[in-house]
Amino acid sequence: MEDAIRAFLTHLDLERGASRETLRSYQSDLRQFVEFLRSGDREAVVDPGEVDPTTIRQFLIWLAEKQEKKTSQARKLACLKSFYKFLNLRAMITTNPTTHIRAPRLGQHLPRVLSKDDADRLMESPNEDAGAKTARDRAILETLYSTGARVSELVGLNWGDVNLEDGMVRLRGKGKKERLVPIGQVAIDAIHDYVAMGSVKLSTDKVAVEAMGVKSLAFSEDRPVFQNNRKSRLSVRTVERIVRQYAGHLQVGSVTPHTLRHSFATHLLDEGADLRVIQELLGHASLGTTQKYTHLATDRLMEVYDKAHPRAGHASQVSKAQKGKSA
Repeated sequence: MEDAIRAFLTHLDLERGASRETLRSYQSDLRQFVEFLRSGDREAVVDPGEVDPTTIRQFLIWLAEKQEKKTSQARKLACLKSFYKFLNLRAMITTNPTTHIRAPRLGQHLPRVLSKDDADRLMESPNEDAGAKTARDRAILETLYSTGARVSELVGLNWGDVNLEDGMVRLRGKGKKERLVPIGQVAIDAIHDYVAMGSVKLSTDKVAVEAMGVKSLAFSEDRPVFQNNRKSRLSVRTVERIVRQYAGHLQVGSVTPHTLRHSFATHLLDEGADLRVIQELLGHASLGTTQKYTHLATDRLMEVYDKAHPRAGHASQVSKAQKGKSA
């Protein structure tokens, strides 16, 4: 089993170009499957070919008994389906035990989105005068919200990917697919402030920045844009903690970098942006993935309509109730 898992992860890394986060997630899910195979009274399964559909179903029941969310169960089944499909194609097994296993039925889940006012408050929450670290944090928040980048794409940004003069950044998404997206002037200004605070050192073999009045930035192209105090690349977890920290001060509920990505897309849609443009900006392979924002915008539209229009239904019901009382 260990050799099979190692071969699968190597395939994802070298042939499919999977991100580090994807590799870490698949490895964790497969380790948990191995843990299940070795648990209880069953004999330890060491050969992936010994696994049958009943074993896969028992694994899903085991996950449910551990009170794992249905979304988590579905993701782990998807991992096993990919794993066994790979083994089958490589003739490492003769039959795929996951072929006819269906994922748990999931209820419709719409992503959480900040209101525009709450997004503005979050962007403004880092104090501009509080030092270099705070300037960096504000630049991170502004960049996430301005570009709709995934957190893994943000931490992977190098100076060679950023053209602030033209207002464009290159993001490397899932499967190492690249896309160019615009970055707004407010985010550009925040990055300039971050640099001006001295958190980022200029490369000595590049043209110096013009008295920090920066129209363009000249750094070694492979240097990370967002760094920790050791001048190393930030981790995904650090950025998640930064976002959570500032959101906590505002009492706007649970906010993650992905919340800012959802907010980016929904606010664009609210302002009339074309759905296919949003698809390109988000780097979605399928338009269907992007269409969830249409549902979200529609729900919000109906909520505003119900509250604002005197004949929307809610108001007319109130009117009838009042007439009934007066009668």
